[in-house]
Amino acid sequence: MGSELHTEGLETGLDWGRHYLMVEPNHFRVDYTINPFMNLNDQPDRHRSREQWIAIIGAVEAAGGSVDVLPQLPAAPDMVYAMNLGLPLQDADGSPRVVLSHMRYRQRRIETPAADAWFAEHGYLRHTVGADGVGAHFEAGDAFAWRGDLVVGYGPRTEELGLKHLANELGVTVRGFRITHPGMYHMDLGFCPLDGTRAMVCPAAYDDDSAAALLALVPDPLVLSEEEALTFCANSIVVGKTIVMPACPGRVRAQLEEWGFTIVIVDVSEFLKAGGAIRCLTNPLDVRIGRDLAPVAGGRVLLA
Repeated sequence: MGSELHTEGLETGLDWGRHYLMVEPNHFRVDYTINPFMNLNDQPDRHRSREQWIAIIGAVEAAGGSVDVLPQLPAAPDMVYAMNLGLPLQDADGSPRVVLSHMRYRQRRIETPAADAWFAEHGYLRHTVGADGVGAHFEAGDAFAWRGDLVVGYGPRTEELGLKHLANELGVTVRGFRITHPGMYHMDLGFCPLDGTRAMVCPAAYDDDSAAALLALVPDPLVLSEEEALTFCANSIVVGKTIVMPACPGRVRAQLEEWGFTIVIVDVSEFLKAGGAIRCLTNPLDVRIGRDLAPVAGGRVLLA
């Protein structure tokens, strides 16, 4: 399942990841349990959460990036995990569009109308995969633009049928990988692209066929153990040659620094209480079809 697209220049850094959307954590708390990390008896501290959230913005800006902010709905405690609101893209001519998430769990579906309003206000053409629990589920934390394709995890949150909708709506190749690990329920917990040829990959997040296919797709993978991945080190963002991370095990740091990356650790321990870290809290707005994603007539889906 290796990439069939052009590879010229892929050894360079990611072209996206310098402009993000974040949601202000005014109402962040744990009201329910929809992943193994949530515990109603272990509530995040409001003041520490805000300090940690501000520190992410500081790290992004220090690395040369920028952040837009969306207010949080009082009744949507998980809305702070902005990555899951939708998949924003720019067409080749720069006009913006977004595929809004259709959340697996009903507790989070209240977030989508608020995200829809923000994207509408900013001129985005909006697409939907499903709504109100009807239709295929798609959560944008499962999707990455990488090596010309949309790399998407499916299973716990995004459904396989959702991949077909993405391919058809966007006119791109969607490569699907089945997630099976209960603690790595989104793609961004077991996979993190670093540049055009390198990525962090945790094989334990996927079934055997998907793990093998994902490793085959990455020319130079940094293979994470299950223990390393559960530090949330893959739930990071890359801004140029800076990687903003919630944690970085020693072996992982040594390899990343050997590759020339600068590691910036931001404590997000309060947000880990609800199962998300740096990538979950930031949604890139600068992914472009025709630059980061190669157009394909009618779209296509490739499964491991």
